[in-house]
Amino acid sequence: MIEELRTFVLFAEEGSIQKVAQRLPLTQPAVSRQIQRLEQALGAQLLDRRQKPPTLTPTGVDVLARGREILDGFAKLRAIAAAPEPEGVFRLGLVNGLAHHSLAERIAAVVARFPQVSLRLKSGWSADLAEQHRLGLLDAAILLSDKSRFHEAQPIGEEELVTIASHTLIATGAQQQSRWVLSPEPCDARRRLAGRLAEQGRPLLVAAEIEDAGLQMGLVRQGLGLGLFPKRLLDRTKPEGVEPVEVAGANLKLDVLMVRSPHLGPMARVADDLADEIRAFMSVSS
Repeated sequence: MIEELRTFVLFAEEGSIQKVAQRLPLTQPAVSRQIQRLEQALGAQLLDRRQKPPTLTPTGVDVLARGREILDGFAKLRAIAAAPEPEGVFRLGLVNGLAHHSLAERIAAVVARFPQVSLRLKSGWSADLAEQHRLGLLDAAILLSDKSRFHEAQPIGEEELVTIASHTLIATGAQQQSRWVLSPEPCDARRRLAGRLAEQGRPLLVAAEIEDAGLQMGLVRQGLGLGLFPKRLLDRTKPEGVEPVEVAGANLKLDVLMVRSPHLGPMARVADDLADEIRAFMSVSS
């Protein structure tokens, strides 16, 4: 039916069966038969043949507008099908807060779709990854920040962090004045926490800083201080020896963003699929 629709649109542009026949090229009877087949398929009269040359009926005008959209969409589909398969190295930066084994299945699914692509993954903090992307060392990077810092970034999701404390610390009721067990600078969550506390005139007191998430949890469990933990993982993993607590100014939400090179070419499909998978991961994990 695409050919019949294209013939009808051409007739609307040319206003003449003869001119359409010359453009395709087809015989004039063949052009007429294509338009008639379209009318039969739609169950509507598209041309007022009492006029010489025929003119579009009101229904024909509506079908023309929608038909042009359909033909444009079909052309885009053909362009996708004809696009070259991505191949080569794709360099992806992944912020430390999301560089977790639970994301491996999603990333592996993308790699499996593009067998000619070799993925190079680099984890780090958002500021460092954003700078490497700016320098052209990364094709794309997944960041934890806020939209105001990266205006060109693509929003993917949102990460909410809750404060956790050991049962011992909670029993003392000292969590509001307690120190923190955090990742070192320039940790995105740590920066946001320091800013939130500063707004209340309170300093960020650090008991220990360590990049390894497992050791962080262990130190929090021992009562050394408060910690930050993704809310999406709290119910799923149910970490022993700690529980969420309310601490004024410590409720944090960070945007999950993707920055990408504007010159990816066919590799843009890889970036699109990675964004979709991480978006789905954040949604299911929430």
